[in-house]
Amino acid sequence: MIFRGEDKVSYRWSWDRLHEEVSKLQQAFRALGIGEGDRVAAMMPNMPETIACMLAATSLGAIWSSCSPDFGEQGVLDRFGQIGPKLFVACDGYWYNGKFQDVAEKVRKVSAKLECPVLVVHYAGDADALAASLPDGRTYGEVTQAHTAGPVEFVRLPFSHPLYILYSSGTTGVPKCIVHSAGGVLLQHLKEHRFHCGLREGEKFFYFTTCGWMMWNWLVTGLASGATLCLFDGSPFAPEGKVLWDYAAEEKFAVFGTSAKYIDAVRKSGLKPRETHDLSSLRLVTSTGSPLSPEGFVFVYEGIKPGIHLASMSGGTDLCACFVCGIPVKPVWTGEIQGPGLGMAVDVWDDDGKPVVGEKGELVCTKPFPSMPVGFWNDPDGAKYRAAYFERFDNIWCHGDFAEWTEHGGMVIHGRSDATLNPGGVRIGTAEIYNQVEQLEEVLEALCIGQQWDDDVRVVLFVRLAENVTLDAALEHKIRTKIRTGASPRHVPAKIIQVADIPRTKSGKIVELAVREVVHGRPVKNKEALANPEALELFAGLPQLQD
Repeated sequence: MIFRGEDKVSYRWSWDRLHEEVSKLQQAFRALGIGEGDRVAAMMPNMPETIACMLAATSLGAIWSSCSPDFGEQGVLDRFGQIGPKLFVACDGYWYNGKFQDVAEKVRKVSAKLECPVLVVHYAGDADALAASLPDGRTYGEVTQAHTAGPVEFVRLPFSHPLYILYSSGTTGVPKCIVHSAGGVLLQHLKEHRFHCGLREGEKFFYFTTCGWMMWNWLVTGLASGATLCLFDGSPFAPEGKVLWDYAAEEKFAVFGTSAKYIDAVRKSGLKPRETHDLSSLRLVTSTGSPLSPEGFVFVYEGIKPGIHLASMSGGTDLCACFVCGIPVKPVWTGEIQGPGLGMAVDVWDDDGKPVVGEKGELVCTKPFPSMPVGFWNDPDGAKYRAAYFERFDNIWCHGDFAEWTEHGGMVIHGRSDATLNPGGVRIGTAEIYNQVEQLEEVLEALCIGQQWDDDVRVVLFVRLAENVTLDAALEHKIRTKIRTGASPRHVPAKIIQVADIPRTKSGKIVELAVREVVHGRPVKNKEALANPEALELFAGLPQLQD
């Protein structure tokens, strides 16, 4: 494993080093009484020590759950407070955007409410002082030095034994605790890595992610293919925008995974890595998190590397895997995900439960798949689990994405179906609007909602504009014309409003539902799930929404 923490920290672990660390941690965890079914919760950066702690915990049959250290105190407790961990693993601080972020007080407050021992991992602060200030704290170095490395032991457990607890984004209430099985996750990830990504032993495998996004869990399984994991923690634009491409060139990445938002940000920054970096080793770029715009597709081939395999993917936390993803033996078409994952009975259904081609509808999966959750935590009769996926269509997984098959057998995701616009009874995906308006150089980012108005729904578009650009009549006309000609007249917003920021989750997804609640004067139940909760205040009581 190779690790970089912005430009502050850089180190590597060999396979032997990882084995030694896991062995020592396994012994330390066993001494703490951690075993089958116990939960180990971590608020950690994406670093090798985090992966070693996960492997040690799960080797004993414990269940791993993680978030990133930028979560607020309540955000951490909303997650881990539901699962009652037997051990809390935390860092002593981290760097972001060139600045030290002290988490000591947050660790003390969270651990006091979790009421369990704390393992403090040194990264950017003073681990010894933090551990000493806790009622039952110890440092990573302290517990590993107390043991001698030996063979790692693995408790034999059923295929469906819980491995991870992941969390829904939770912007409309306390997050759902989604329990995933060891066998299901391993099978799904191996399939996606080996067959869809062509991952081979010794290749450098990178994904830009935090420990609060399921792509971290997806990345970690790269060890099962013998890949070298390239880990990064911090801002991808610190100290400057080329930092991840420097990393890719220096370490010779084979696979570069990231979010659609990052690709768009690089595109709009003017950076063209193909002109500034040696990316000869790079053969695959993967993108997920939100739909990748057609402009994003074009930029990857024109600005990053011609001839590369671009694999747009979609699935999510609910399955800790992909429904649709890259297919290396098929061509890539601009704006389209190539097709379903192997063995995934994915389809698009209309409101009557009938398959549709060339029309928009609900993304469904008509047969079971290995990484279906084993359930939700604290849901003994499975009622919440069934309500989340199986209420819309009887015994059929309804994922909540608004999707469409293409003539090439690929798929376009038009956004979340619960955020779908419905003016005049016509369903419109928000991604269709973003794909048009975000082509304009004046628009950095957009968010679209449906506002209840005159017994119907009207489309309201919020835009974050480039520096020194103001929304005036000319720009409004330009935006409307772009949407009308690029999408359809039905997509043209009734209102366009400039805002200084757009709220998003920790993993970078914009939160249309939370904004919709604020606009309609309804409370947002869990602002702690947001990376920038203060941005929601920009949408409350806007005079432009009153006429």
